[in-house]
Amino acid sequence: MRASVPERVEQGGNDALRDPLRSKGRPLVVDVDEVMVPGSSFPADIASEITSRLRAVTTAIATALGLAARIADASGFDPSRARFDHDVVTFLLQVLGEGRPVYLCSEIHPEPFVSAIAQHLGVFTAWAAAPDGRSPASRSDDLPPVLRQGFDYIGGEAVALPGFASRVARHGRSARAAPAPAGVRSWLKLLRVHQYAKNALVLVPLLTAHKFAPGSAATSLLAVIAFSLCASGAYILNDILDINADRAHPAKRHRPIASGAIAASQAAGAMALALVGAFAIALCISVEFGGVLLGYFALTTSYSLWLKRIAIIDVVVLATLYTVRVIGGAVAISVPMSEWLLAFSLFIFMSLALVKRHIELAGQPDSAVLAARGYRIEDKSMVAILAAASGFNAVVIFTLYISSDTVRALYSHPQLLWVCCPILMYWIGRVMLFAQRGLIDDDPVMFALRDRASWAALGAIGVIMLAAI
Repeated sequence: MRASVPERVEQGGNDALRDPLRSKGRPLVVDVDEVMVPGSSFPADIASEITSRLRAVTTAIATALGLAARIADASGFDPSRARFDHDVVTFLLQVLGEGRPVYLCSEIHPEPFVSAIAQHLGVFTAWAAAPDGRSPASRSDDLPPVLRQGFDYIGGEAVALPGFASRVARHGRSARAAPAPAGVRSWLKLLRVHQYAKNALVLVPLLTAHKFAPGSAATSLLAVIAFSLCASGAYILNDILDINADRAHPAKRHRPIASGAIAASQAAGAMALALVGAFAIALCISVEFGGVLLGYFALTTSYSLWLKRIAIIDVVVLATLYTVRVIGGAVAISVPMSEWLLAFSLFIFMSLALVKRHIELAGQPDSAVLAARGYRIEDKSMVAILAAASGFNAVVIFTLYISSDTVRALYSHPQLLWVCCPILMYWIGRVMLFAQRGLIDDDPVMFALRDRASWAALGAIGVIMLAAI
């Protein structure tokens, strides 16, 4: 075992206890999994592997586009955001206090991971990880001399120990209780069922094309379900990849995976089921709709891995994701996608995405950079200007739509649609004003779904459009 000595000591003992030649007593070797709370290492192992593989593709694309330098490094492991067993760390400090050296090892984790934990905790004499997957504690031919005289080992039962080593359990250690099953509320929060309302956009082509037949309505509802399940799968993947950042966020640390309410492995299983269900429903509707849903999932995954870190591109992608829902609704019921609806959707949701960034910037301290987003605090005024411009451009597009031949073919009284314009202007201006005053917490879309005035505006527009038919 080629041991590494810590460069710094953060807590416990004195330097003599970390010198194997000066320490007295039988050494103790501890597996890294004994130190960490179960499930804490999942992001460093599986999620980092997922990230590295997927980012290899996006990095190649970015290199071709000259954007590779802007991609943030997400492969590192930050031990300050991991969870450690306080009782185990306390026990190791007691062992050090007895004059015994303590070694950290691992049979599955790589050297950088073990080293990061050892240096963060600062209670180990030395540490090592086996590059070939075998525990250093089982390699008698590569052990330092101080361990060849005999040592105690705390770790997995599957690890084979040399004859001069003893497997021991920490005295007074109670068996870890099995984690309580996650409640329904935690699973609903993991799937983000509250976000499903956004998928009602799939129904918009059904309404604008006046396809009110039961068959078309049933197909549109199936399309909504498919988008909802696919979105849940994408949300779970994002939570798995961002678990370390979420644990450091004041609000996101309460998410089921970050808080430990649901194990990451269980979440991965739920993600797989959601995606299988989504694409099974999509293919039952049509192959074309399945292609749209696949494109949606690919784009939202690219957003989670890379695109959300590039200023302005992130909000363009968010607006596109909303618009893809509308496109999916049109493809599902086989109606032509209205260019007017496409343009209106892009601009209105670009506006709302910019409002969301403005809200996030408003909550940052002076001279701060919005974490992993590429925005600075001084960008706040420009983001607000762009949000207002996009919102009122959407109103302009709606007025041009009213004057088009398309409206005359669909509505008997198209002049009534002009009444919708001041309502839209009021709602967009109100959202901008509330965001400026700090009255919108995070997502303006979710704010609109809880806001009575927004529902009243939507209801009024719906009544006007029905009267115009």
